Amino acid sequence: MVPHRRRFAVAALALGLGALSLQPPGALAAAPASPLTASPHADPPTGSSAVADLGATGGWKVLSSATATQTGAQISTPGFGTAGWLSVSNDGGGAPGTEIAALLQNGDCPNVFFATTMKTCYGQLTKVGADTLAQFSVPWWYRTDFASPPAGQSARLVLNGVIGSADVWLNGTKVAAASTVTGGYAKNIFDVTKLLRAAGNSLAVEVHPNNPTTMLTVDDVDWSQIPPDNNTGIQFPVQLETGSPLIDGDAHLVQNTAADLSSSALTVKTTVTNTSSAAQTGTVSATVTPPNGGAPITVSQNVTVAAGATKSVSFTPAAFPALTLAAPQIWWPYQLGAQPLYTLATSVAQGGTVLNSTSSTFGIRTVDSSLVGPSSGVPQGVRSFKVNNVPLVVRGGGWSPDLFLRYDPADTAQQIGLLKSMGVNTVRLEGHFMPADWYRQMDAAGILVNAGFQCCDFWEATSYTAAQQSLYQLTAQTVGQQLRDHPSVFSFQWSDNAPTATQESLALAGFAAADLNVPFISSAEYNSSPKLGVSGEKEGPYDWVPPNYWYDTAHYATGDATQTNAGGAWGFDSEQGSGNTIPTLDSINRFLSAADQSALWQSPGANQYHDNYEGTKHTGYAFGTNYNLDTAITNRYGAPTSLGQYVEEAQLQNYESTRAQFEAYIAHSTNSSAPSTGTVYWQLNKGWPTLLWSLYNNDDDQAGAYFGAQRANRPLHALYTLDSHTVTLDNLGGATRSGLTVEAKVYSTAGALLNDQTSGTLSLAPQQVLGKVLTPVLPKTAGTTYFVELLLRQNGTLVDRNTYWDSTTPDAVNWTRTIGQPQASMNSYADLKALRSLPQATVSATATTTDQAGPNGADKLVTVTVTNTASTPTVGLLLRADLRRGTGAGAELAGDNQVRSAIWGDNDVTLWPGESETLTASYRSSDLQGATPVVSVSGSNAAKIDVLG
Repeated sequence: MVPHRRRFAVAALALGLGALSLQPPGALAAAPASPLTASPHADPPTGSSAVADLGATGGWKVLSSATATQTGAQISTPGFGTAGWLSVSNDGGGAPGTEIAALLQNGDCPNVFFATTMKTCYGQLTKVGADTLAQFSVPWWYRTDFASPPAGQSARLVLNGVIGSADVWLNGTKVAAASTVTGGYAKNIFDVTKLLRAAGNSLAVEVHPNNPTTMLTVDDVDWSQIPPDNNTGIQFPVQLETGSPLIDGDAHLVQNTAADLSSSALTVKTTVTNTSSAAQTGTVSATVTPPNGGAPITVSQNVTVAAGATKSVSFTPAAFPALTLAAPQIWWPYQLGAQPLYTLATSVAQGGTVLNSTSSTFGIRTVDSSLVGPSSGVPQGVRSFKVNNVPLVVRGGGWSPDLFLRYDPADTAQQIGLLKSMGVNTVRLEGHFMPADWYRQMDAAGILVNAGFQCCDFWEATSYTAAQQSLYQLTAQTVGQQLRDHPSVFSFQWSDNAPTATQESLALAGFAAADLNVPFISSAEYNSSPKLGVSGEKEGPYDWVPPNYWYDTAHYATGDATQTNAGGAWGFDSEQGSGNTIPTLDSINRFLSAADQSALWQSPGANQYHDNYEGTKHTGYAFGTNYNLDTAITNRYGAPTSLGQYVEEAQLQNYESTRAQFEAYIAHSTNSSAPSTGTVYWQLNKGWPTLLWSLYNNDDDQAGAYFGAQRANRPLHALYTLDSHTVTLDNLGGATRSGLTVEAKVYSTAGALLNDQTSGTLSLAPQQVLGKVLTPVLPKTAGTTYFVELLLRQNGTLVDRNTYWDSTTPDAVNWTRTIGQPQASMNSYADLKALRSLPQATVSATATTTDQAGPNGADKLVTVTVTNTASTPTVGLLLRADLRRGTGAGAELAGDNQVRSAIWGDNDVTLWPGESETLTASYRSSDLQGATPVVSVSGSNAAKIDVLG
């Protein structure tokens, strides 16, 4: 067992072009950053001039083997007729994609995500495993033509993984069999020099159906409907590496950074392959260029490589002292500092002529991981992290790619804008490793990435054949080569189950071979493994729990050492959330039919297709209905009488539950026993329209859950704890904030001010959390609904407003029945029904649109000031602004008129008469489609108004 405390100094490289750096949302009225477009895929993921993506120019031809019945030798012969085949272009990650992605590219199954269209088109899988649908239970062919390299050059075919397995044919000859080419993330390289033809070449890949229960591939567990093709296909680029006589490749960098960040000793590593039949000598060079055009550092050495061999080449600080950097520029998570990226270029030359080269970027930062805060429930402590010596409360979410694994850099950029505006600092990848561009954008954005293996399928099998063991290690090495290159990647973990001793040894050997040097965590639950020891993490819950659940620290799973579904904000929870997320009506109208919408508010026990495939069970690990969320809505807010009322009540409930989860982890982060060190919301996003586990929908819809999380994660924030009913302040930024005061007001639902307190002047250091600043005096009568408004000011200027609605009859969890379960069992629910009888509020709004020379196409900024103009003391509850396409007269256009690229820096605000709040959103002017910007404002108890933007 290794020591609990491990230090990782990592110089991570980001190959090729990086995304533009984004800024976090500022104070109360600041505009959010919104990267709305990105550069198209340009550089190959290896960053090597010797490597090209096949299909980049001529595309691919794709067809089922049920129709293409010829042999591989025939299909791979140049000139083979492909009339009637599907024409497919590489996606933004450089790959031809899955079988359904190929069909959709060719116009099949329009509006595939609306209602049950996907099921009508392709059928439905209701169990993770082999594909039982006839259309996809046979192999599919992927075929492309390409030109030969110049005479005398060698050629190696590179497959960066296939989903399923594949027989590979080139120019009529079988290159490799499916027994070799398998694994979603395993790289296979084949020398095909002797098979190439001067007049042109044809590659044919016969991809066999994926089965996640028998293959080391990928699946979506219970996150959504199962893709009917089981994601069978090619997710990553198929490449050709060419050159002669020497090829430079696998360039990367390992650092040793001083604990005080004062220096960083860099070791540059690369390999040189000799493709000729005689020994070759060349000059290998490496250049490190600082950010912002500083003076580059260039080192070189002569290397002799034997015929047909590959030689590793290292430039060490001992041999090349210039590689020890004094006062390096440090890469930070975006809330703590900047994201400077150095450039590394390597090359091999002969006689002064460069044969080929690589280009990449890297960031310098350190990561510490340790077990802290032992307690009676977890005597070995809980997992914690520091980045660049700064303790960090991880606040993130689980990432879900497009359901059909289609990759679009612009979509990633848009989602990064949403993440940063929401204030989360981490994304978790569970088994879904992404194309290179995705990591490059995370590097540039300063968002941390926790990567790891998948649960609940063959990745967690306990017995592998010798061939499967080799594949497991190869996969770890391939993944390690991907991840080592990125400063955003700060940890790697297994999923529910800890690895077996064999799996652990194989994976760690693969990671070591790749020089991946991050904290490795044995499990996402409180498990342990022989070498890595105790994980210090837990999982769950996954279904509805009340807001005050998150503040519990008294309950552990005494009968379950893994601490799964064990209470609230203590320790590091690798995946947890309160179940279903209900989008806005704008989003609902885009993907739910009239029948779906009717069932949404009238039939809580019905299976919703856009939850998942698990049917109507609503206890235990079954999430196919909205039953638990809906039951809580009815008991807490009152039974809805219309779809609109249901959606509005769901926004209130999603907002308060999500805010409480993140705020509880911040508030309890200073506890000495089992401190709350991280929460990963389950899930962050979805690859299709969803009602289950998301903070924003796949159409970028920002509903109540989103704005609840955004409120909790503001960099300077006042929060009201639901356990001690006191006020806590936190500073999650990278600088000291002084001149702070917080005012706490308690209101009745009638608008009467019941209590008003203001703190003295305070100062908060970076990452400081200060508890029990104020104790509001609350109503005493049982069943009373009340509001608590917190107003945080800096030097007299309002920087944060946070409003709670609560009841003197609180939610009461039955802990005996709840601990260990993915949802709460309730003794009773909070009584918030008085919110349904709030008097109508009147609001006014003004809006102004200005040009914004922002990154990635965010060329417009709309600023909206919302004011509660009620003449009586009536609160305006959850007031929401939306940017819409309208007319010059200020009327909305008919139909779906929401400008979906708008990213809001604040929304869903609550105001008392005379109070105003300024909301901002950046957006693409092209999304107006020539219309006039109009802003709508409405609330739980405020009629909708429209104003010109």
